Amino acid sequence: MTTCSMDLDYERCQCHSEENRNAILYTLLSQNLNHKWGSHSPSQQRCLCQRRRTVCLQTPQVTCQAASDVLVKTVSFMKNLPSFQLLPRGDQLLLLNSCWAPLFILGLVQEMVTFEVMETPAPSMLKRILLDGQSKRREPERTQPTLAGVQRLQCCLNTFWSLDLSPKEYAYLKGAVLFNPDVPGLRASLYIESLQREAQRALREVLVPLHPEDQGRFARILLIASTLRSIPPALITDLFFRPIIGNADIIEVITEMLYEITCRQLTLSSHTAS
Repeated sequence: MTTCSMDLDYERCQCHSEENRNAILYTLLSQNLNHKWGSHSPSQQRCLCQRRRTVCLQTPQVTCQAASDVLVKTVSFMKNLPSFQLLPRGDQLLLLNSCWAPLFILGLVQEMVTFEVMETPAPSMLKRILLDGQSKRREPERTQPTLAGVQRLQCCLNTFWSLDLSPKEYAYLKGAVLFNPDVPGLRASLYIESLQREAQRALREVLVPLHPEDQGRFARILLIASTLRSIPPALITDLFFRPIIGNADIIEVITEMLYEITCRQLTLSSHTAS
């Protein structure tokens, strides 16, 4: 069985290994950058290795619209669960903050959303040095997803697609993911735990007629679902929503969708960069 778990060496940066630091041009430029920007730690220097290169969507308009549709359906799923609506508002917000990204990824899987990325154009070290002299105050750069992060996400999607889940399996699995009693600060954690057990029980029961010969399917689904939280919400936001909402807080956007906007199809296009 293949899961989304990635070897730690996969994202290990090789830019500042001894052989790279010995390059004359790299050394000169790094020293110049460190002197100008006070970046003395190797971890603060620009990463040059392929897996840590920043990437962006090849077709942002199409993919971001598909992602927005998935997010609307994700919020609608939570909104239409009576057991979720009965929770204290504080618990709802905590679950929303903790679970929106895993639920969104499940939505990408269910809606069969595929996407390709390309390397983000970036100025060379030499260009950054030359341009630095034109401005005494540099604005903070917006974070970009890395190739390694996107590959981890695509690995997760492919693993779920290999399961070929039914609509009922998706529904009960989403319930099990949403009602996570381990989220810190919950007031009704015992009730939420009972809801999670109920969702898991329903998932197990639906597997019997659908896959009577596959006795290990339930455990396999839960194991793969546990890898959803290895995908950082920041990666989801930067890749799919930052091109639309700019610097707006994605949690604020989702909260508005959950509590303030009702009875109509939502799009994120109304949220502009701050």
